[in-house]
Amino acid sequence: VALPLVFAGLYPLSGEDYPALREALEKLHLNDASFTFEAESSAALGFGFRCGFLGLLHMEIVQERLEREFNLQLIASAPSCKYQVHLNSGKGEMLINNPAQLPSPNHIDEIREPWVNASIVTPSSYIGTIMDLSTDKRGIFDGMEYLDEKRVVMRFQIPLAELIVDYFDQLKSRTQGYASLDYVESEYRVAPLVKLDILVNGEPVDALSTIIHRDRAQSAGRVLAAKLKELIPRQMFEVPIQAAIGGTIIARETVKAVRKNVLAKCYGGDITRKKKLLEKQKEGKERMKRVGSVEIPQEAFLAVLRTDAD
Repeated sequence: VALPLVFAGLYPLSGEDYPALREALEKLHLNDASFTFEAESSAALGFGFRCGFLGLLHMEIVQERLEREFNLQLIASAPSCKYQVHLNSGKGEMLINNPAQLPSPNHIDEIREPWVNASIVTPSSYIGTIMDLSTDKRGIFDGMEYLDEKRVVMRFQIPLAELIVDYFDQLKSRTQGYASLDYVESEYRVAPLVKLDILVNGEPVDALSTIIHRDRAQSAGRVLAAKLKELIPRQMFEVPIQAAIGGTIIARETVKAVRKNVLAKCYGGDITRKKKLLEKQKEGKERMKRVGSVEIPQEAFLAVLRTDAD
């Protein structure tokens, strides 16, 4: 059985659905042994499962089946890959597939990340844009050959973490969908990686943590804080959003307090009108998870996938 490369947390929207999610995962696993799952708990999202997938498409398919066939409402954390963390003071090595598990920097000797050998088949007119995209994603060009006068195969070594974020989406959009991507695991290499933490209303939200290259951490923190400001709906109070690396705050945004009560215009009277307004407000809150006293929507947990300053 192929080993999973991409990991993500799947959490039931309502804690009561946890046993149903476990049962659904067990059933799916019977006819798809290539994905793995183990129970995990998150301070922000409660009890759920850390699931391993062959790739992003596999992850999307499994999540869609859980929602469609088993009628579950899920919150998914952003995907991550497996890192080798070498601890100092001779404490050995640990493998982590969840950014929240990364020990504090003073316990770490070095972190190694997985690399892949990627092959891209593309019309030759897109060579330049693919070269730009791949080097921007820390890729190393390994050469190319022409398949015929109009098509080439380009080869790169790329960190898996860069690939599973938005490389494939960008490749498709830059080549109008004409390029295809294939990749195989290569090896682990040492990299200057740090954990980017997000605090919402002063509380760290573990499911929004991400492991990122040190050179990119500052800009990613700023972009992510700004995106979360757009995505987190206004509450009855002001909500500060902070990005931090090792305890140092590197960016801050504020979600302003909500200005009006939806029932303010319903003086006394019409109970059905009130119900309608409250129902409407409730619908908007469906895919939200309460973290501390703040409602956070599903899109926010996936915002970590788009931290390029575009």
